[in-house]
Amino acid sequence: MDMNRVLDIAIERDASDVHLVCGNKPLLRIIRELKPIEDFDVLTQDDMNEVYDFLVKGNLQLDEIYTTTKKLDTSYQYKDIRLRVNIGLSDNIPTCTLRLVKNELPTYEELGVPDVVRRMTYQPQGLVLVTGKTNSGKSTTLNALINHINETQNKKILTLENPIEYKHSSKKSLIVQRELGKSRDFLSFSDGVKNSLREDCDILVIGEIRDKETMEAAIETAESGHLVIGTLHTRSCAEAIDRMINFYEVRDQASIKYLLSSLLKLVTAQRLLEGVNGRPVLVPEVMVVDNTIAGIIRKDKISVSEIEDAIQSSADKGSIGLINSLAKLFVEGKISLELAKSQIEEKNLNILNRTIMQLKIQNSGNVGL
Repeated sequence: MDMNRVLDIAIERDASDVHLVCGNKPLLRIIRELKPIEDFDVLTQDDMNEVYDFLVKGNLQLDEIYTTTKKLDTSYQYKDIRLRVNIGLSDNIPTCTLRLVKNELPTYEELGVPDVVRRMTYQPQGLVLVTGKTNSGKSTTLNALINHINETQNKKILTLENPIEYKHSSKKSLIVQRELGKSRDFLSFSDGVKNSLREDCDILVIGEIRDKETMEAAIETAESGHLVIGTLHTRSCAEAIDRMINFYEVRDQASIKYLLSSLLKLVTAQRLLEGVNGRPVLVPEVMVVDNTIAGIIRKDKISVSEIEDAIQSSADKGSIGLINSLAKLFVEGKISLELAKSQIEEKNLNILNRTIMQLKIQNSGNVGL
């Protein structure tokens, strides 16, 4: 099993991930599609054991974690590329997923992240969330924002990651990066967040808010006068609100709604779609928490559709609805109309069509000027 060759091919073809599973050829994820490396044989159990040895490199602590928990999250350096490594088990045979992390971090402008998201990093305190499904580019967006803060603000930035993907060097800011793990820097996100209160950081970056304990610690940190930037695995801004509230028992939800309505500053939910040129295109939905949205969050019963309507009608505050993003990208020739329609419910197709027409009229008027 020639892992060096697999990785060289993955880099050459600009793959985002490598999937190695017994009984299959090595697979590369290229613009969301899984494509086999055709000139490789189907992987055997012996191949997968060789892959495990290649990635763990005899590290006894990592081997103990994998043997005990039957899973392992770690990182690996190949040439000048960092790999985020996940090793699991299937039929008692190792399976491996490798995420390729490029050394050159794109700027938030190059990614297509709206400028209002960057501006929100100048808030002295509060909670900012970057959300999206797996493979939607959350980590890249998060690190682009960290890099921008690092270059433009004089702050102490503390990051909690699993694992560290991009290695930042202190520039105008002081940056400290910590990695989750028994043999690494902290044992759980909630522990890492709680400890940050004693470290005099200005900005805390949480790689993933996945449970109530981490959510509570993040809120406490934001209440204490820090800016907290974190990620959630949700598809939309409204789903992110619903997810955070549902971390809590019903009897505690009224108090958490009040805290969120005052501490939450912005949520951006992003999707990566294949553009007409074959390259990935970021589709952002942005919710700036103004008085209207804060009032909706505090209600006894939160309506997802009400939040979505409030986002659509709050463009003057910086909010960007999903339909507006899709319409803009179509009018700019970056995505197809069919792809835009596939991202929304059928009941919203007329709104999409109207928004497209309005943008075209607006653009033709600007051209005339």
